[in-house]
Amino acid sequence: MQFAFLGISYQNTELEVREKAAFTDQKKMDFFHEAEQAGIRQCMILSTCNRSEVFYFWKEEKQKKQILKIYKSMFPEVELEDYIRQDQGKEAVLYLFRVAAGLESMVAGEDQILGQVKHAQEFSRMMGACGKELDKVVRDAVTCAKKIKSELKISERPLSVGYIGIQKLNEACPIEGKKVLVIGSGNTAALALKYLREYKAGEIFVCSRTYAHAGKLQEQMKDLAVVPYQERYQIMRECGIVVSATSAPHLVVKSSEFWPEKPVAFLDLAAPRDIDPVYDTCPDAALIHLDTLREISRHNQEERMRLLKDSEQWIAEAGNETMHWLQISRMDTTIRSLQERCREIAQDSYEYLSRKMDLSDREKRLLQKVLNASLQRLIKEPVQQLKHLENQKEQDAYRKIVHQLFQFEAEEKNV
Repeated sequence: MQFAFLGISYQNTELEVREKAAFTDQKKMDFFHEAEQAGIRQCMILSTCNRSEVFYFWKEEKQKKQILKIYKSMFPEVELEDYIRQDQGKEAVLYLFRVAAGLESMVAGEDQILGQVKHAQEFSRMMGACGKELDKVVRDAVTCAKKIKSELKISERPLSVGYIGIQKLNEACPIEGKKVLVIGSGNTAALALKYLREYKAGEIFVCSRTYAHAGKLQEQMKDLAVVPYQERYQIMRECGIVVSATSAPHLVVKSSEFWPEKPVAFLDLAAPRDIDPVYDTCPDAALIHLDTLREISRHNQEERMRLLKDSEQWIAEAGNETMHWLQISRMDTTIRSLQERCREIAQDSYEYLSRKMDLSDREKRLLQKVLNASLQRLIKEPVQQLKHLENQKEQDAYRKIVHQLFQFEAEEKNV
């Protein structure tokens, strides 16, 4: 058998096409059924917002064409010919390892994909399409990804300017329990609110030039207190933290209107600036702005890329071990057949001798044990030779000879 994959991803397929070529659970079940009809016994579907890919084992060359045809038939409303990427063998194994580790993600090194790979494996197992070989490849990919995650900690170097801003804010003024004012109601402000809640902020006030927009945020986060934009300076006097993320072309927090009389931390996520840079001179104020955050993000990106290069070597080594296992496992059925034949002969011999000889129970057990051990010893060296064959042509040749010599029946279909 050969391991392979096919499908589309964000790297060569625009979002509009990916949305039309996404697998629902029903489409997955239909795919598994049709793949089984084509003789594909082991496959896994990884379908996320960034990819719709199938990882599978094939035995006959025609099965590759059949599974491609099945894949296209799942999405008749979109022409996928120019987008589908496919590969096999070692390249396919290494690709799955890279996917699981987040190296093929839009945000390099992200963690979410690892859970998605494990979920895809569970779904495949539930559908009866995750055999020994596929299970081994996916488990090895997940194990390698976990090692990279725990030892290199790539994802712990955030790239989001908003998230970095909240981190720096927490360093300047621990967020937990603090009263916070957030000025703005767009996507950046919404993300800031999410991160502030993760850091267990106390009471959170929100204001926006358009009161209704702030109200929409309150619908999503019921514990927010919406205040009129004109009252922002009054609320500011109660807060230890102020976050501003508007699209205003001018300052929305002016030092002439508010001068801290107790420690306040400002986070300015706007361009152009929302918060008066004069606060940098205030002994009771800590001001964090985009220029600093972007520099940190750039440094984190460079560090991530360095760590990703380190992880490539780990993936190459782990992938080679998996490929070696796949190569020698091709002979497993032949080896099992040999061992089973020995057990059959030993059992036949034991039954014949036990009928002809008057043996005690102890002697019968000893006889059975000696017969089994002797025959297994007879095939020990041949089995070791078969296990160490790595060339597929040699494996096929030896398999054919052994089957002819011992008159074994045809191998199982999924080998």
